[in-house]
Amino acid sequence: MTGSSVSRRRSGLPELMEWLGSGFPEVPVHGQDSHVIPIEVTEGSGQYVLRAELPDIDPEKDAEITVEGNTLTIRAERTERAEDKRHSEFRYGSFERTVRLPFPIPEVGPTAEYRDGILTVTVPRTTEEEPATRTVPVRRVG
Repeated sequence: MTGSSVSRRRSGLPELMEWLGSGFPEVPVHGQDSHVIPIEVTEGSGQYVLRAELPDIDPEKDAEITVEGNTLTIRAERTERAEDKRHSEFRYGSFERTVRLPFPIPEVGPTAEYRDGILTVTVPRTTEEEPATRTVPVRRVG
């Protein structure tokens, strides 16, 4: 690597993360019977932003976001189209990703938007304890 360029080569790291599972705090994890949802996480300006790559879904009926304590879980379902394909590398079925945030998730404030195949979940940073499991609605934009 030179300068600030980052190698985009695939490595065994995603498989290692799957193998490690949920044994470490703040390590993204997912369910055993589903595909991994690729994510990107940023933090700043008093909020935590998680972007999840979920192309070709209807967010109102195919995606679900739940929060419990400091844990956020995204679940989605992608159905294969009934058409004759010569070759496909697309993944269909259930997708899931669970991420532990470094703070409790507030009851009021988390938002989720879906645009151009990317689900963006924004969580305001707080220090207060939040009870119970909740669902965050997803709205289509654009």
